[in-house]
Amino acid sequence: MVGVFMPKSTRPISVWDSEYGCAPFVLKTADIKADILVRLRSNLCLWGAPPAYSGRGRPRKHGEKFKLNESSTWGEVTQSIQVNHSQLGRVQVNLWSNLHFRKTATRPMSLIRVERVDELGNLRISKPLWLAWLGEQMPPLEEVWQLYLRRFTVDHWYRFLKQRLHWMLPKLSTPKQCVSVACPKGIRWSDLMPMMTWELWLARDIVADNPLPWQKSLDNLTPGRVAQAMGSIFAVIGTPACSPQPRGKSPGWKTGLPRQRRIRYPIVKKTTTKPRKEQPESA
Repeated sequence: MVGVFMPKSTRPISVWDSEYGCAPFVLKTADIKADILVRLRSNLCLWGAPPAYSGRGRPRKHGEKFKLNESSTWGEVTQSIQVNHSQLGRVQVNLWSNLHFRKTATRPMSLIRVERVDELGNLRISKPLWLAWLGEQMPPLEEVWQLYLRRFTVDHWYRFLKQRLHWMLPKLSTPKQCVSVACPKGIRWSDLMPMMTWELWLARDIVADNPLPWQKSLDNLTPGRVAQAMGSIFAVIGTPACSPQPRGKSPGWKTGLPRQRRIRYPIVKKTTTKPRKEQPESA
C-alpha cells in the first residue's frame, strides 16, 4: 500500500510498505518527482559509501556492509534523538546517512531506526521499525518517522472500500470502466468510492444506530455502522432512478440500427500445474 502526502512544499512525499523496500523499486522510481519514505524488512543488507579511490584498479562501488539484524555491522550514527510521543511513549530514533542497496549504488538513501524504550532507555518491544528516505531535503528527524504512521489510516480506508463498499466486486467489461480517469461520458466506478466515503462521513451525525442482533449499540458510529444505518435516509430522500417499465413484451431492437456482437475475452485461470509423476522404468 502507498500513501501520498502534500507538505507545505510543492514536492509530495509518498509512503510505502515493506514490500516495496527493494532495489528494483528504487531503480524504477528514480525519475518520479516525489520523495519516498519506505519501510524495510529487518533481514535486509545495505552497503555504505565506498572509500576514496586508491589509484589502482576499478573504483569501488560499495563500502562496509550494513545488516539490519546485526548490530555489530552498524556504523557510526549520524543523528540520534529521543522524543516523547503522546501514544507510543518514549521513542528512540537513530539515523544513518549515505547507504544503498547493492544494485542501487547511484541512489543513496538515509536509514532510520525507530524503537520504543522505557524511562531507563531499555528496549520495550523486540522488533524496531526500519525506514528509508530517498529524495531531496529530508524533514527533521523528529517529524519524518511520524509521517509513516499516517499510512495506516490509508490502509484501513482501502480495506473498507474493498470489504464494505465492494470496490473490487463488479466485473465490468473494460478496464476503462473501473479506472478513475476524467471522461466526458460520465463517472467511473473508482470515482464513486471517495464520494461514498464523504457521504458516510457527513451522515454520521444524522443517522440512528441500527445494530444487528449480535452487535452492541455504539454512541460514536464507525463508517461501517453508518453504512448499515443509511437505509433510513434513503427511504426519506427516495431514489433518482427512473420508474420501472410496465410488464409486457419488449419491442426488440430498432429496425435499421447497426449492431454487433459483444467482444468475448478468454477466461484467465490462476491454477498451479502439478508436476508429472515419473513412471518407473519397466524391466
